[in-house]
Amino acid sequence: MSITPILQFGTSRFLQAHADLFISEALASGSAMGPITVVQSSGNAERARRLAALADPQGYTVRIEGLVDGVAVRQESRVTSVKRALSTEKDWEEIRRIFVEEVEVVLSNTGDRGYVPSPADERLTYDQNLSFPAKLTMLLHARFLAGRSGPQIMPTELIAENGRVLREQVLRAAQRYSSEFADWVSTQVLFVNSLVDRIVSEPIEPAGAVAEPYALWAIENVPGLRVPCSHTCVQIVEDLGPTERRKLYILNLGHTYLVAQWLRSGRHQTYVKDMLSDPVIRGDLEDLYGEEVLPVFLAGGDSDAVGYVSTTLDRFSNPFLAHKLSDIGQNHEQKLERRLRAFVDWGKALGVDLAQPRLLQALNPAV
Repeated sequence: MSITPILQFGTSRFLQAHADLFISEALASGSAMGPITVVQSSGNAERARRLAALADPQGYTVRIEGLVDGVAVRQESRVTSVKRALSTEKDWEEIRRIFVEEVEVVLSNTGDRGYVPSPADERLTYDQNLSFPAKLTMLLHARFLAGRSGPQIMPTELIAENGRVLREQVLRAAQRYSSEFADWVSTQVLFVNSLVDRIVSEPIEPAGAVAEPYALWAIENVPGLRVPCSHTCVQIVEDLGPTERRKLYILNLGHTYLVAQWLRSGRHQTYVKDMLSDPVIRGDLEDLYGEEVLPVFLAGGDSDAVGYVSTTLDRFSNPFLAHKLSDIGQNHEQKLERRLRAFVDWGKALGVDLAQPRLLQALNPAV
């Protein structure tokens, strides 16, 4: 088994068609840090077949389908960057060994509830019910006790300043162990903000995915940064804020707004492209962007948001992607808070005096 300098928490189809694909393509040209160990932290027994398929030496399939400058693109790749696939429920000791001995960079994509604290977090012994930050802290403590240097942590969850947020949670958890360990985390472990952007519409069983051509992995530059791979879709930026806000408050906000309309109307459509094919719904979404969203971005000095809205509407209309509204609708209440209410609050903080009836209706459907 080869050494894997990248440890990834999360088996999502998104990562399969994003970071794992980029690293696989970069490995082929000698432009990646190395292969990946994937860790399933949920303990979901139904995903055992996925774990085995992810680490298949033959790789798994990612299909790219969509339009680029109006031209249909349909291509297929084999992803072979994953060398191990383990579960925290069954393989904790091996995960700890790999974390201590091999890992240089940790990636994570643990979903919208991945950072939610658990009552088990108060314990200093392993429990499958630990939250992801608590599990990460426990692994970091094992590395600290081994006298190793700190790894780089690169979360990809759709949380503003995800590296900073995760760092704060880990530091709080580290205090339960010792002040010396907390100091080590504070000074030796580099937490990096990053943002991922690609619509991955459906899985290929048991592993693999279908995705659009558009893809971005934006990583905020910090001293000591180590980039997992060199790839055309990977961008190093000095300030992640503008890119982050466009993704969260245009694409993600639009998705969640469409789900709110879908729920309100009785769930008659199945896919995002179905809603965008209705001229009334598309017109409403265009008005939402034009009247309630873009004025806030322009007040914040981001004129690039205009082009991003146009690109987003094209991506939503992709005729090849079966992007289910029911998938987007998972954890809908949390997404409303992170994507819509946080956007409204940002506008208020900028001093924008703007009526936003569509957003407020989505946030308060009973009114």
